[in-house]
Amino acid sequence: MISPDRYGVSFSVKQCRNFGLDPAETLAWLLAQGWRRFRLMSYWNEHEKRQGIYDFGELDRQIAAVRQAGGIVTLCLGAKQPRWPEYHWPEWAWAIDKPTRNAALLKYIQTVAERYKGEPCIVSWQLENEALLSNFGQHIEIDRKRLRAEFQLIKRLDPTRPVAMSTSNGWGMPLRRPQPDMVGFSLYFTRYEKSRYRRTAQGPLLHALRRSYIPQPVFIHELQCEPWGPKAIWQMSSEEQAKSMASQQIAYNIRAAQTIGAWPIDLWGGEWWYWRSLQGNDSIWQTVLENVQ
Repeated sequence: MISPDRYGVSFSVKQCRNFGLDPAETLAWLLAQGWRRFRLMSYWNEHEKRQGIYDFGELDRQIAAVRQAGGIVTLCLGAKQPRWPEYHWPEWAWAIDKPTRNAALLKYIQTVAERYKGEPCIVSWQLENEALLSNFGQHIEIDRKRLRAEFQLIKRLDPTRPVAMSTSNGWGMPLRRPQPDMVGFSLYFTRYEKSRYRRTAQGPLLHALRRSYIPQPVFIHELQCEPWGPKAIWQMSSEEQAKSMASQQIAYNIRAAQTIGAWPIDLWGGEWWYWRSLQGNDSIWQTVLENVQ
């Protein structure tokens, strides 16, 4: 078993579908490999496709599978959650005016929190993934006042669990309200931008320095362990994928994250590892496994 105190993995049904994978089979595979800490998503446009009509069957099954395996969950809340298009608005919510949309979002967050706050395997909430990142995604809407209201709502509904919030892969520091109980870092070392692959300027030493100035507990909520190239991963050849995420890069990323001293480390790319394994390439997953023991 991979220690849930040290390592976890994000899991997205949307990314499974992008790869043509069955979400239940993918999650079962990750559990079989030894993962016991998961970051799961409560995508608004999945669970309230029509206003006031909820279907949490898919998320219920994910949480039950993790619980039955003896695992733990960080559950994401809000409109902005991991995976493209970043903001997961239902069509009806984006079509209404902003005050009404804000109220609908708060009602949805309350519905999710009340549904799952009695679930013992959920150890924390993550509110609005990279909430203040303004240059990535579709239907971007940053509203700090609403963000504070969301945070206060969660703390009122469930004062027992910590609420994590995340900075982007940059220089961010949690200096203004809301002040989360835990701060998550995103770590990306290789990007494809402006028609070429680039190394990010933010290395592990900078992240370690940032961590030292933040009074709250800091963890790594998203460590890049999948490719970032000129196309979607499933549209790239294996050779193109390797330009940003060969086995050597995966090993470097995990080792670099370990030096920061922010635990646990949640890896990003589990759906890709399984997809590659089905294609007969286990070297990706084996590299991950070797470096999280």
